[in-house]
Amino acid sequence: MIVTPKILARIAAIAVLGVLLQLSFFSRVELFHTSPDALPALVVSLGLLGGSMTGAVAGFSIGFLVDCLLVAVLGPTSLVLLGTGYLAGLFRERVDIHSPLVPPLLCMGLTLVAELGFAAVQLMLGVDAPVSPLIARDIALKSIFAFFLGWPIYLGVRLALRPALVEEPRVRRRRQPTVLGA
Repeated sequence: MIVTPKILARIAAIAVLGVLLQLSFFSRVELFHTSPDALPALVVSLGLLGGSMTGAVAGFSIGFLVDCLLVAVLGPTSLVLLGTGYLAGLFRERVDIHSPLVPPLLCMGLTLVAELGFAAVQLMLGVDAPVSPLIARDIALKSIFAFFLGWPIYLGVRLALRPALVEEPRVRRRRQPTVLGA
């Protein structure tokens, strides 16, 4: 991805819109007594389209914005989303994406990693909260929700950042001339 000032403004608008949607809509929706978390899927999409540096910076920025808006301890969300965006970008840089199932599957897997990271950071910070087996159910459900949210989020971010995406042209195979009589 080529980041120009206009594309940077688009990424910032996507980040702010994603955080506002998460805090005002997705956090209030409950399916099976769990609300979906769209932010890891958004960070994964930005990392898949922009690479490790874009994913890491977007993850940190989105996490910092969430921590500021929730008036929470600054840093835990930033740290976890930074790692999530970096891993998604690293995947993009190391592996060719040929299947349309890769973005939602990666959103699901990295959301699982992010939710486990959130839990670990909260425990390390000494947050006094009861730990129950329902946490494992919530983490699994959030990762399943991320699978279904991953594809529309990826397509939306891809559409918004289309002018900046550097795509390799498809290699066309030349037809071999046929030799008659040989």
